[in-house]
Amino acid sequence: MKKEQGHIIKEVHPDSIAEELEIAPGDVLLAINDKEIEDVFDYRYLMKDEYVEVLIRKPDGGEWLLEIDKDYDEDLGVEFENGLMSEYRSCSNKCIFCFIDQMPPGMRDTLYFKDDDSRLSFLQGNYITLTNMKQKDIDRIIHMQLAPINISVQTTNPELRCKMLHNRFAGEKLKFLDDLYEAHIEMNGQIVLCKGVNDGEELERSIRDLSKYLPFMRSVSVVPAGLTKYREGLYPLELFSKEEAERVIDQIEAHQQKFYEKFGLHFIHASDEWYIMAGREFPEEERYDGYIQLENGVGMMRLLRTEVEEELKRIRQGEEYSVLKEKLDRTITIATGKLAYPTIQKFADELMEAFPKLHINVFAIRNDFFGETVTVSGLITGQDLVKQLQEYQEAGVHLGDTLLITCNMLRSGERVFLDDMTVQELEEALHVHLTAVENEGKELIRAILEPEYEMGRVNDEDSFVYVQGYDRGDEV
Repeated sequence: MKKEQGHIIKEVHPDSIAEELEIAPGDVLLAINDKEIEDVFDYRYLMKDEYVEVLIRKPDGGEWLLEIDKDYDEDLGVEFENGLMSEYRSCSNKCIFCFIDQMPPGMRDTLYFKDDDSRLSFLQGNYITLTNMKQKDIDRIIHMQLAPINISVQTTNPELRCKMLHNRFAGEKLKFLDDLYEAHIEMNGQIVLCKGVNDGEELERSIRDLSKYLPFMRSVSVVPAGLTKYREGLYPLELFSKEEAERVIDQIEAHQQKFYEKFGLHFIHASDEWYIMAGREFPEEERYDGYIQLENGVGMMRLLRTEVEEELKRIRQGEEYSVLKEKLDRTITIATGKLAYPTIQKFADELMEAFPKLHINVFAIRNDFFGETVTVSGLITGQDLVKQLQEYQEAGVHLGDTLLITCNMLRSGERVFLDDMTVQELEEALHVHLTAVENEGKELIRAILEPEYEMGRVNDEDSFVYVQGYDRGDEV
């Protein structure tokens, strides 16, 4: 084995196997069971055994061969400098709906990186196109029984898929679905719907073709393509109208009961935005099959509504409700995107009815940065928040003691917005304290009812921004 190979250890967890064996930050993992480690999946797969031999190189060049007896699937307890233990695989497509191609100029370089890495499908839930995968990659997934794998299908028409992804190999890569199905690998699919391209009869074909992979393909979401104002020179796409959104919902719902009766899964799902565009009520909770595609914008509003209603009911029935009802006297502001605004406003109305001294401002922030057609909360920038909330202040609106936002507006693990404005800069501009809240009903209620609430945390692993038609990456 060459000395320059290996994976540098960045951190050793307390009370771990690594700490016990005096493995330290700066050491290099060279091999497990005499096998070189290609990436994080090799590492996890090789570490499953109850007996492993681990080869470590120390900073002075000395090599330690450690013989380890452990529990099955127990980890060394280390973090590596490169989380994937290899380079990220960039996207080789130029999809007609790609959100990154619609980004404004002058932003951080990392925001323009297009990932299409199968390993991020397993680690972070990203949706991948399969176009940069070879048969050996699929065989490896099958051998290691990695699941679920999330796949951006877009269409099962090979020729149309080549056109949509602008990749001449995109159609033939659909054959990998057969391999995964035959190996009983759990899959989830996604269709980014583009008006006049893969909707209508093409969507019908895709639903029919993908249903052949049930029950191992457990769900397919249909999301509308996200369009910003930066589309000059790109494929001409249009927004769906209210009537067209209704037709998409009807088309999808026409299949759900049939699939459920046969497989116990509703399988094909319309994302929340279709229901908001159509002005329809969200489906009942049971129809989301346990919220399989929650991170793809399918059922987020229904789940949030259920959680808020349950928590509010619990509080009303509690012994302290009457005391809290008299004691709670505050004004706060919630800033959200146009997509979530009707649901959040409904929550606010219910809370103000339950607590008469509570006043909640709910403002739908218009996305001037990317364009008004972008309506998700996660793509609201600090500058749009400041400008529009200052206008409310100038009109006499008192923001109160706290401004609540979803943690998805901040970069993962940081107190910085997408446009590089910091939380501190926003607080100084608006003269208000900002608290970032996770997308959970209980946390939202707590942040509203508890003046001392100060979570403001972002989940480093799971924080994401849902954008219609964009496979989320590690930065956005």
